[in-house]
Amino acid sequence: MARGMRAAGLAAAWMALAGSAWAEMPQAGDRFTEMDLYQLEFANDPQISPDGRSIVYARMSNDIMTDKTVPNLWILDADGGMHRPLLTGQAAASQARWSPDGGRIAYVTAAEGKPQIHVRWMDTGQTALVTRTLEAPGALAWSPDGKWLAFTMLVPKEPEPLAKPPKAPEGAKWAPGVKVIDSVVYRRDGEGYVEQGFTHVFVVPAEGGTPRQITSGDFNHRGTPAWTPDGQALVISANRNPDWEQDPVESDLYEVRIADGSVRRLTERDGPDSNPAVSPDGRWIAYTGFDDRKMGYQNHLLHLMDRRSGEVRVLSQELDRAVDAPQWAGNDAVFASYEDQGGVTLARFTLDGKHAVVTQGIGGTSPSRPYTSGGFSVAADGSFAYTVGRSDRPADVAVGNPAGLLSAAGTKVLTTLNEDLLAHKKLGRVEEIRYPSSADGREVQGWVVFPPDFDPSRKYPLILEIHGGPFAAYGPDFSVEMQLYAQAGYVVLYTNPRGSTSYGAEFANLIHHNYPGQDYDDLISGVDALVARGFVDEQNLFVTGGSGGGVLSAWIVGKTDRFRAAAVVKPVINWTSFALTADFYTLFWQYWFADYPWNAQEEYWRRSPLSLVGNVKTPTMLLTGEADHRTPISETEQYYQALKLRGVDTVMVRVPEAPHGIARRPSHQIAKIANILAWFERHRTGQTAQDAGGSAAGTKAE
Repeated sequence: MARGMRAAGLAAAWMALAGSAWAEMPQAGDRFTEMDLYQLEFANDPQISPDGRSIVYARMSNDIMTDKTVPNLWILDADGGMHRPLLTGQAAASQARWSPDGGRIAYVTAAEGKPQIHVRWMDTGQTALVTRTLEAPGALAWSPDGKWLAFTMLVPKEPEPLAKPPKAPEGAKWAPGVKVIDSVVYRRDGEGYVEQGFTHVFVVPAEGGTPRQITSGDFNHRGTPAWTPDGQALVISANRNPDWEQDPVESDLYEVRIADGSVRRLTERDGPDSNPAVSPDGRWIAYTGFDDRKMGYQNHLLHLMDRRSGEVRVLSQELDRAVDAPQWAGNDAVFASYEDQGGVTLARFTLDGKHAVVTQGIGGTSPSRPYTSGGFSVAADGSFAYTVGRSDRPADVAVGNPAGLLSAAGTKVLTTLNEDLLAHKKLGRVEEIRYPSSADGREVQGWVVFPPDFDPSRKYPLILEIHGGPFAAYGPDFSVEMQLYAQAGYVVLYTNPRGSTSYGAEFANLIHHNYPGQDYDDLISGVDALVARGFVDEQNLFVTGGSGGGVLSAWIVGKTDRFRAAAVVKPVINWTSFALTADFYTLFWQYWFADYPWNAQEEYWRRSPLSLVGNVKTPTMLLTGEADHRTPISETEQYYQALKLRGVDTVMVRVPEAPHGIARRPSHQIAKIANILAWFERHRTGQTAQDAGGSAAGTKAE
């Protein structure tokens, strides 16, 4: 009862906030609504057992009472049977990892208040608390003999005070003390001002005991450690160079001895080397990386190192895609994923550099917006588990076998996490579109989401929704935001303009030192392609996008007044101020530009949407999280004030406590969508009507 009352209260609050936007959306049980977000689930981090018979995964759901996305561990057999919770009566749990013999699972949960490592025995269901650390452990890795767990954890370091203030008298209420910062990276989006210290690697007995720090020095050691088969060392990735703070892309592989913490450097090129995976026989190390040429985008290649000779060769040389997450299946093959044409593909690489596609359709773990996403794991025999996404469903768990024993395609979907919620809903149909760009004729891939009960003989308002990154990609995956726009009666177009990943390095680097470049032409060509099909009301075109999509939305309204209204979300408006206030400021000036802002001010200004603000006539809403450190809200404030000075119809929506990932809290995602729709409805022209099926009705705008 309390849950239902709380849901009704939230719905009423957002309805009041957004005015008529939600009121005009059908609220019947056969339509997807904003409150369905709290019932949506998706699978994440599927881990197949060493024998390939069972899969444990994180079942993600949105808790309406805490307004958070919560992971809980579930387990099922590889044939789809015995689907059940792994843990009961505990707090959220994640990072499940099988022991080498499959008899135990290690995981992290905050059941005791702080996140700690636990182990569960699969035969009895008994669990043990393994750590009692003051900081949160992560990146768990079992030793080959199952006796130890390696993990990473922050080791705080108290800064030296710059000055020693006098002590306040007893009972006095003085102001808080000053905060002295001298580190290069001092804040991160989603974290705020970072706790000073360094991430190090630890080992702890798998049955519980005292963690022992293995790495040392004022360096960060992130990523999952990889054990050598003899259990005597760990292979890690880190930047242990003296100038590591100024070189955010650089990392190398190191072998760290468990006994004494001695470190042996394995790679030393200029560029990142990461994701190490040691072959079961200990001879090879698979890893990803590239030779850094300071390009905006560079493919991570799959490398193979001979541990005896140190010789390195590239296994993915002929594949013009970025390879990720290598995992061994036996001693003669490495599984790895890569983005391709707006999706994620899993491939099997042999040691002679040949590869074969194992499965496609990995995705579904980014249900807010349809970014490429997903995960997989591999058993010793080459069977694998992965998250499978669809345009009408978030991620489920699937299993595959390269021998094709499960089905004609060699894969089988095991779960249907959202059938109870979505099977009876009328969702927006998603259709792929490809069209030539007016800039140079290059083919651009995109997708169209149609309102339920779409009628091609009628005219519909259009929302152009633009992805961020800019080095990222959308795909044909389920998206809460796209579906809710479609439910409100809009045709939605989202595309992968130049700069997007999954089409090769050349396509991505068309924006190198040139962003926004010709993205405008790619996007407007997509709008033109849909208008030409006859069902789009050309007088009711709207544009929105977040982050890089915010950049492009602001750029578009600076170049054309064709759109009725724009919703510019968490944008970069002024590249100079962004480069000197963003959390990743050590990266942008040297990869996205050719020099520091003070040495290339004309170039920074040429590419800034603020340079076009004198042209803007389009009513423009700005929406940004107040705790955004990636594209700080000062960018939004600059544009808002510039538009106000010019007399342009504009409003600024500030999302309290929200970082760059506004949708991290479900209620914030609802607020984002509601306000965007309310803004568009305010500026929509002509007669607007909804039929019983929820499609935008009829008369063409005036």
